[in-house]
Amino acid sequence: MDDLIGQPLDRIDGRVKVTGRAVYAYEHDVPNAAYAVMVVSSIANGRIASMDTRAAEQAQGVLLVITHQNSLKVPGAQNQSKTSPPGHAVQALQDDVVYYANQPIGVVVAETFADAIAGAQLVQVTYAPQPPQMDLESRLADAYAPDKAGGGGDPAASHRGDVQAGMAEAKKSIDYVYRTPFEVHNPMEPHATIAVWNAPDRLTIYDATQGVFSDRGRVASVFGLPPENVRVISPYLGGGFGSKGPVWSHVILAAMAAKQAKRPVKLAVTRPQMFGMLGCRSETRQAIAMGAKSDGAITALRDDTVSHTSMFGEFVEAASLPARMLYQSPNNSTSQRLVRSNIGQPSYMRAPGEASGTYGLEAAMDEMAYALKMDPVEFRLKNYAETDPEENKPWSSKSLRECYLQGAKHFGWSKRPLEPRSMQDGNALIGWGMATSVYPTRRSVSNASARLNVDGTFSVDAGTQDLGTGTYTIMTQVAAEAFGVDAKQVRFRLGDTILPQTPVSGGSQTAASTGSAVHLASQALREKLIQMAIRDARSPLSGLGAQDVILNKGRLYARSNPARGETFRELILRSGQPHVEAKAEAKPGAEKDHYSMYAFGAQFAEARVDADLGQIKVSRMVGCFGAGRILNAKTARSQFLGGMIWGISMALYEYAAVDKRLGRWVNNNLAEYHVPVNADIGKIEAIWVDEKDDHVNPIGAKGIGEIGITGAAAAIANAVFHATGKRVRDLPITLDKVML
Repeated sequence: MDDLIGQPLDRIDGRVKVTGRAVYAYEHDVPNAAYAVMVVSSIANGRIASMDTRAAEQAQGVLLVITHQNSLKVPGAQNQSKTSPPGHAVQALQDDVVYYANQPIGVVVAETFADAIAGAQLVQVTYAPQPPQMDLESRLADAYAPDKAGGGGDPAASHRGDVQAGMAEAKKSIDYVYRTPFEVHNPMEPHATIAVWNAPDRLTIYDATQGVFSDRGRVASVFGLPPENVRVISPYLGGGFGSKGPVWSHVILAAMAAKQAKRPVKLAVTRPQMFGMLGCRSETRQAIAMGAKSDGAITALRDDTVSHTSMFGEFVEAASLPARMLYQSPNNSTSQRLVRSNIGQPSYMRAPGEASGTYGLEAAMDEMAYALKMDPVEFRLKNYAETDPEENKPWSSKSLRECYLQGAKHFGWSKRPLEPRSMQDGNALIGWGMATSVYPTRRSVSNASARLNVDGTFSVDAGTQDLGTGTYTIMTQVAAEAFGVDAKQVRFRLGDTILPQTPVSGGSQTAASTGSAVHLASQALREKLIQMAIRDARSPLSGLGAQDVILNKGRLYARSNPARGETFRELILRSGQPHVEAKAEAKPGAEKDHYSMYAFGAQFAEARVDADLGQIKVSRMVGCFGAGRILNAKTARSQFLGGMIWGISMALYEYAAVDKRLGRWVNNNLAEYHVPVNADIGKIEAIWVDEKDDHVNPIGAKGIGEIGITGAAAAIANAVFHATGKRVRDLPITLDKVML
């Protein structure tokens, strides 16, 4: 089945999801389960002076109220884990210190969910508060440089050439500050955990997680257990987008509550509680300066970014990274600094660093193009980096030039007048903007096993997760093509730590990492069967060379004579084995030492702005991407479109408002934390360049889960400027900011 990869195969998990038979974390049927609800802090900084739990303890159905005064002591909760992704220090009721609003300070366990909610409302808390530290701009002098920036371990600062000299050489220059706000995760499925102690030292967790193995490692570390004594199960996720990568407080609290209550415990995080304890995209301040010659050649580029981290941990929203490598700039300087604030730990959110960073950089590129009176696409092509200017290495592959040209043609960019406010339809000002997309190509060590059973069925196992991105489906396609069977004959299992170990589903690396392992395991099984046949004197294929045998549709047969062969079942039955199995490990080699590996793209957007009211509508978008081998055209399109829609949300809607006097989130619900709905989305098209990359991994795939959001917000911001002539450098772009 050598043409299966790339086909728009329907989702393997589609039917169970639309019929309601997919079981998510909180829905597993666990006998005798109790229900837990967290009590959270109403202050952002200070200490708990007292907690009165008597009324809650006496309430109907309440089994247990846990606070820092009676909690199980787990010192490992305060330490940052070394697992991947890095596990943040969690608040597990170990002391009376409050670091941020919505911090867990208690857990009520009851017979029913309703009883637990009612009990939690009866807990009375007295605080010794301190003024919270929340503002970024007023504390820039307190900013410090971390050791590293970004999930790839990049340095916090970079320098090449002489930026000051490059700016002096420039004929035109810009120097502006671009800001992005706090954004908070709101996946359709809130975080949830069920904890079951099967024995005093054996724990099973049903968790909404992007990493069953990192989950297992972190929980085992906190409770002082061998990893093999913790089993984590996560067959389906209702969205993750980075938020379900780390192990957060509620997971530890569920296990603690189950231990102390001596029965299984279900704990679901409420929607308002997701603002604080479960990560966020940090507010950023990006100071970007750029100079260029009159012909458009960039002479200097500087990006200095400041973002928040928590009082108890460290996370870098590495927005400066795209400025280091995306364009050919001989004089280049970037820096990342952090300000400690009374917030929950910032964390991964779809394209962390790159989503914010491409907004600032690509808005600045647009401003520079206007200063030069150049077309924005022409300006980018003028500064096209044929090799990675930061790493001084060739690209493993790069189709960005084709993305510019194909995307522009598909969008109709050649009809765009340069001057702002030059296109109008009735009362609507129309603007066209564009920007570049980029995201690094990563992979980690991953494992898989493939098995052919005596009944002729083919099963493949890998402990990875499906966030809703289509992992069940693409792994089935990869396995089927590598082994030589129809996709309907493949049974793929995931989401359980009893299966072969895989990395976290984050950083757009699942297809590259686990897909490569599945490919290698399926190939290894194929070769094992061929060897069994050609070495078996009773086989019709005995004596042939391995290269002369074909596997297809449940049979092995001679390449020169398809009638000469036998079924898989006949071969295994004759061997006397119940099944034949092969395992494989896929891991990065030396390719990163020799090549710089990224996916690229170009985004084009049309914005319509009401000339009187300032209301903004993105009526049309086209994204063209070069992302290696596309494994499934249907799921790939969904991933690209999902990222682009999130880019619309980032540009026009999302803003987690905080009362800086109290340190509390003001709009901690979906009624006031705005995200786009179907009516807000116009025509969106995602296309891609056929790109062959022999260096990135065995299947040639680059991750696509995140690149769709990069550059999207900037393309929209640039379109709004083209429509109105008003440059907004502070996201989100709301009608009050463009009122003329």
